[in-house]
Amino acid sequence: MPVRSIVAWNSMISGYEQNGYGKNAITLFKKMREAGIEPDSTTLVSLSSACAQLGALGMGCWVHEYIARHGLNLNVVLGTSLINMYTRCGDVGRAREVFDSMNERNVVAWTAMISGYGMNGFAHQAVELFDEMRRRGPCPNSITFVAALSACAHAGLVKEGRRVFASMREEYHLMPGVEHHVCLVDMLGRAGLLDEAYSFINEEVPKEPAAAIWTAMLGACKMHKNLDLGVQVAEQLLNVEPENPGHYVMLSNIYALAGRMDRVEMVRNIMIKKSLKKQVGYSTIEIDNKTYFFSMGDKSHPETNEIYRYLDELMSRCREAGYAAVPESVLHELEEEEREFALRYHSEKLAIAFGLLKIRHEAPIRIIKNLRMCEDCHWAIKYISVVGNREIIVRDKLRFHHFKDGSCSCQDYW
Repeated sequence: MPVRSIVAWNSMISGYEQNGYGKNAITLFKKMREAGIEPDSTTLVSLSSACAQLGALGMGCWVHEYIARHGLNLNVVLGTSLINMYTRCGDVGRAREVFDSMNERNVVAWTAMISGYGMNGFAHQAVELFDEMRRRGPCPNSITFVAALSACAHAGLVKEGRRVFASMREEYHLMPGVEHHVCLVDMLGRAGLLDEAYSFINEEVPKEPAAAIWTAMLGACKMHKNLDLGVQVAEQLLNVEPENPGHYVMLSNIYALAGRMDRVEMVRNIMIKKSLKKQVGYSTIEIDNKTYFFSMGDKSHPETNEIYRYLDELMSRCREAGYAAVPESVLHELEEEEREFALRYHSEKLAIAFGLLKIRHEAPIRIIKNLRMCEDCHWAIKYISVVGNREIIVRDKLRFHHFKDGSCSCQDYW
């Protein structure tokens, strides 16, 4: 196109963002500004959503500052996009500031803030805001209930979760869907109420339970090392989704925790026969408005040698402080020394080492992980937060983890 209007630029930026190409959206936005085109509110909504995808807090703050500097109207759409960006970047405080400053707040804005509290481990604040919404805000919708129930599930607030779930039908005449059933099973399962969770699936869930419901149940069986029930649940899950490699990996982990290495080998052979491969994990970190990608054992970064040296030193200091590798987090046929070596270079550890080398000491380290963080990385990062004297925030597939002084906001419950 010889001439590109703001509408054309916005269409491309939005297209990238909506299809999961946040980095491309930000790159195109920078080219738009180089071409002398200033963003409008539509551009900024797409840009803040791209920042949320990548955990690019620096660029997200720039968007917020641009809005204030140019006196743009913080309407409900733009305000909600900022709330979503800040919460998905782990900065709940600034998200709440935006929420409180909005003149108009619809159900989407309230839901975004409730969800943001929940995913960052502030479950009590999520429930309090949900109750405030019921008193003086718009009526919650089904998505609001997912946000509130998810917050209860991740924090083990069983009593509050039961109350929220019951109010759906009793007060708002909303029929629970798959997402609500997943949250309730997840909540009961995480709390160790496995029999109740299993009974709920068989007695309360209408029709054939969706794969997501069985996945939540299987995760609870793994967490509480219930092999017998886990195998039953896995059979149900594999009947629904027989080609999902993640289900086989979880079943293999359950067998491994129970010491059934013959079964681990059996599951692995099934995966090989079906040509199923585990999803590749990666982590990202933003430094000076630039996003860096790391994968396990990654050596593509120009400063690889320095990163690996520093990480080795860091893990040595962690071991002196009491850290020991969690061998269940890696392939079980490896020897103990090989397991520790494989665990050391997981993508989030590499990203954290790079961040500690590059980010000023008073600033937290913020990492985005595309998969659930393994037990070893969670254990190790607690120690890194102590020996590195730094707050570390990790957003994995399930939630946020705020590590500080050897503790995590999830209370080892994720």
